[in-house]
Amino acid sequence: MRTPLVYHVAAVLSWPVLYGLFRLRVQGRENVPGTGGCVLACNHLSNFDPWPLGMPLWPERWLRFMAKSELYWWPATLVLDSAGAFKVRRGLGDLEAIETAVQLAREGHAIAMYPEGTRRAKGLVKRHQAKAHSGAARIALEADVPLIPAAVAGTDRLLSLGPLRLAFGAPLEIDDLRASDDLRRSSLEATERLMARIAELEATL
Repeated sequence: MRTPLVYHVAAVLSWPVLYGLFRLRVQGRENVPGTGGCVLACNHLSNFDPWPLGMPLWPERWLRFMAKSELYWWPATLVLDSAGAFKVRRGLGDLEAIETAVQLAREGHAIAMYPEGTRRAKGLVKRHQAKAHSGAARIALEADVPLIPAAVAGTDRLLSLGPLRLAFGAPLEIDDLRASDDLRRSSLEATERLMARIAELEATL
């Protein structure tokens, strides 16, 4: 699969900033398969989280991000579409976005997800509060692809110039849940395992 030109340009321009100025260090890169569909689920600290999450996998892989519908305004829409993002309407149970993600994963794409649904915000009253959602687990189960936990640290402190830290975990053990006829229950159980593993990874950063 060909990485979009916009994605390449952004990666080339930001590489020295990310690894130089912000001193990004990555653990567990080998846990992300080089080919084939997968769902990459990460904690969510700031709007900059996609930056360090995607860069360690480039140029071998590019991530397909679910982007909240609020970001789709011109000219941001052109950039998001060109980079391969797709829209999700938060809080509305957007089945179309889930179906799109399942199809993309089956086709071999790496889908990036933030199970908390929104970034954590210290001292702010937010319309959407961060809490675990089962979408990432559901997509991995429906598409029959690996569910890979990840954790990032430092993106909420960019003004202090880093450092940024990222950890990829081994694919989650959810094969025992794939045979269940109750997708909702399986997704919830997989999400509990996922969030526990993300918390463990975050504690190592």
